[in-house]
Amino acid sequence: MATAAPSNLKESPSKHRGVQPIRAGEGHSFLLRRLHSLSGIIPIGAFLLEHFVSNAAATNGPHAFAEQVKFLTGLPFVIWLETFGIYLPILYHALYGIYIWWRGDSNVGDYPWAGNWMYTAQRWTGIIAFIYIIQHVWFLRFSGVHLMDSPGASFAKVQSELLVPWKLGFYIVAIIAASWHFAYGLYLFAAKWGITVGERARRRFGVVCLAIALLFITVGLVTVRAYFNPQWCNDYVTQSLRHRDKAKAIERGDDPMSQQSSSGAEHQR
Repeated sequence: MATAAPSNLKESPSKHRGVQPIRAGEGHSFLLRRLHSLSGIIPIGAFLLEHFVSNAAATNGPHAFAEQVKFLTGLPFVIWLETFGIYLPILYHALYGIYIWWRGDSNVGDYPWAGNWMYTAQRWTGIIAFIYIIQHVWFLRFSGVHLMDSPGASFAKVQSELLVPWKLGFYIVAIIAASWHFAYGLYLFAAKWGITVGERARRRFGVVCLAIALLFITVGLVTVRAYFNPQWCNDYVTQSLRHRDKAKAIERGDDPMSQQSSSGAEHQR
């Protein structure tokens, strides 16, 4: 009686084609890998979507952007929301992603298939986005004008960053990197969690993810362009000159507010 020959469990490297099967993780790393995968969608992916939408308020001008910043910074328990909903998840996702990369091997040179190139692009875009997040958060949240106290200065502060050529270039690269990283992360998430089963479903969802990446990139670039709109491009310079002129007026004693304060003090005496 004829029997079917057993199939080879492992193919030779020369026979590998396409994206290799995606596994969720093994042994004690299973939970950590699942958490890493989930954190990239919730809350980080949700925050990225909100961030792009909020930033797009800049296309309506400085006042609209200031109102959006005022709303976000005025949320109850905003410090705790930022800490546990943004900073810690991003820190975990980034550091564990670096650990996975360090332990793994993309084999791009030996196995020039789509899966390995995508793997490498995913890691590098994650590194770029993480470095930019550190620089961006430090500049906007922990240096210069404190936006939680002065949301009206938000447009001018971002504008001052984009007026620096290397920061503008880094910002654009970061938009592309973050958009790609999130979109391909959605693709991997759907495969790992059994949402897309089979190559056909993955291929179709891959097209959707590509469209998401292009949409995010487009929104990001249109938002950047708003800061160079002739109608608002002098907002940072105008505010800087206004503060400088006010300081000089106070020194000369010509500032109306300082004069009112002085007359009020004299009246009390």
